[in-house]
Amino acid sequence: MAKIVECIPNFSEGCDPDIIGALIGTAKSVPGVSLLDHTSDASHNRSVLTLAGNPEGIAEVAFRLCKLAGEKIDMTRHTGGHPRMGAADVIPFVPIRDVSIEECVDISKQVALRIWEELGIPSFLYEYSATSPERQNLAAVRKGQFEGMPEKLLQEEWAPDYGERRIHPTAGITAIGVRPPLVAFNVNLNTSDIKIANAIAKTIRASSGGYKFCKAIGVMLEDRNIAQVSMNMVNCDGTPIYRVFEAIRAEARRWGVQITGSEITGLAHAKALIDCAEYYLQIEGFDYSKQVLENHLM
Repeated sequence: MAKIVECIPNFSEGCDPDIIGALIGTAKSVPGVSLLDHTSDASHNRSVLTLAGNPEGIAEVAFRLCKLAGEKIDMTRHTGGHPRMGAADVIPFVPIRDVSIEECVDISKQVALRIWEELGIPSFLYEYSATSPERQNLAAVRKGQFEGMPEKLLQEEWAPDYGERRIHPTAGITAIGVRPPLVAFNVNLNTSDIKIANAIAKTIRASSGGYKFCKAIGVMLEDRNIAQVSMNMVNCDGTPIYRVFEAIRAEARRWGVQITGSEITGLAHAKALIDCAEYYLQIEGFDYSKQVLENHLM
């Protein structure tokens, strides 16, 4: 069977239809690569593309997208609710079929090197590609964001993995790495108080003593005037979605607010959602591998 690698690049633009359209067009321009999904959020001012293809094609499309983002997105003018440090903010690779983590790490390094040599955009390697334990966590890598990054790069321990100790003037710096599949899951609250979302996020995220495999921040959705708990669930087998959802519900009640809805950004693997259905329906003795029709059709 052919090797398949997934790439889910995140771009610091979620409002301009011309730039978003150009990114989508570039994503479709490389043979051997398919654009599976794309989402844009004006409040986050961020777009996320999901692509899958052979290793060579994925490496090429990741470079082309970073090049386009660097040409079209000016970080000195960027505002939005989501943390960011670059035009092509983060480029993760995920092994899907017949490809190892090590092979994907090699791809991430090749792309990072090419982005520096041809575009002059520096990068950090993170997660499985990280060159030190301190760089595994994307939140630690991105801390300081675009505005604070020039000063951060001068710190002894924060030299870019590729590039000099300076950001690109308008494209910033990019995080590139290999990670397992994750689910980008957001929960909306019936309040405009961002402090409540921040407090709930702090309670549930792993870095603050909450749930392992949960990364969370509070975000304000300006267009709807509501606060949101925005999460990356990096291992839904270790920490299921329903567990953090119920924790958010309980914490929200303490603050006198309620959940109004939730959303998934991009694609999610089926088991993460079926685990939620099994929990809420209280299905007894359910066997995912045997009782899900699609598993017998692949």
